[in-house]
Amino acid sequence: MSQVRLWLEKGIASFKKVTKHPYFGFIVFGAIMLIALWLRTLNVLTISVINAVVLTMIYSIIALGFSLLLGYGGLASLGTAGFVGLGTFLLGYMHGKLALSLGLTLLISLGVAIVLGVIVGFISLRIEGMYLAIITLGLGEILRQFFISYETFTGGYSGTSMREFTFFGKVFVSGDGAYFPMVYLIITVLFVLAMIATINIIKSPTGRALLAMKNSDSAAQSMGISLIKYRLLAFVISTVFAVLGGFLYLMHIKFSYPPQWSLNFSLEILAAVIVGGAQSILGIILGVFLIFGLNLAVLNYIPFFSENPALIVIFNGVLIILVVMFYPGGLIRLLQLLKIKCSLGIKRLVVKWKVYRYGKDH
Repeated sequence: MSQVRLWLEKGIASFKKVTKHPYFGFIVFGAIMLIALWLRTLNVLTISVINAVVLTMIYSIIALGFSLLLGYGGLASLGTAGFVGLGTFLLGYMHGKLALSLGLTLLISLGVAIVLGVIVGFISLRIEGMYLAIITLGLGEILRQFFISYETFTGGYSGTSMREFTFFGKVFVSGDGAYFPMVYLIITVLFVLAMIATINIIKSPTGRALLAMKNSDSAAQSMGISLIKYRLLAFVISTVFAVLGGFLYLMHIKFSYPPQWSLNFSLEILAAVIVGGAQSILGIILGVFLIFGLNLAVLNYIPFFSENPALIVIFNGVLIILVVMFYPGGLIRLLQLLKIKCSLGIKRLVVKWKVYRYGKDH
């Protein structure tokens, strides 16, 4: 009996050690996403809910990169939409038209993203603040016009589509029953890896250097932090995440056309990061769900909103205004306050029960 108790205590200690690991929550989150896919195969969840889950993961990857740029580096950018669109068209052209392998296409796309990130990073050395935002906005518009004009690469206004892709030598076609689960699995794995990469950057000297740079360039330089190094790194990471998000977007939606990658999308990503909490991974996911996934997963099933689609946009706008006005730290700040209040409430109930049970002198 004592041996069993010893094994049980060791098991509990090992479990507590695992749960305290910084990656534990991300892996659990990925497992929940896979359970959602399984529930879809059992027809428990609708395709609309699964679509909301997938888009939330894709846009969260984009937002994670943007949060490192804005929340930690203090660098404003409004060119996110152009980089995401570039990722979709690179996949459609190289894998769909040139028949390059999916892995090679991804490597080339990330290489292009790194080059663009370096270019924008060098530009940021000369200007900052709203002027940098305007420059990146101009770059995003240049990319969008490029998408519209060069029909050979993007399909022009007609856009590009990809109904099948080759993965490890096997061709998956849209609608064959295996395409969607495979894409869902790929997106989930990359989403978990993106969260792990982000937390590693945040907790590393790089994250602390970005925060120091955000607070004061002069103070950061006095501590030996190279502005050129970390500004370039912040833009490269943000651009890589954005292109990767576009890559996954086309794999899931299977269609992309230039007009959708406008300033509006960049502002929505900006809103998601600010509303959720620019320095919290959980907050960013909540913000992305609020901006992009709430209507697909929840509001579309409420008759009032389904009959009046325009009110969904108004509802999201009101939520954004309320969060920004009353919780500037984002949704994550609201959750932290609720956690503190719940903890205090439970402690008070325990104290009252002890007084009732044992008296005040106990």
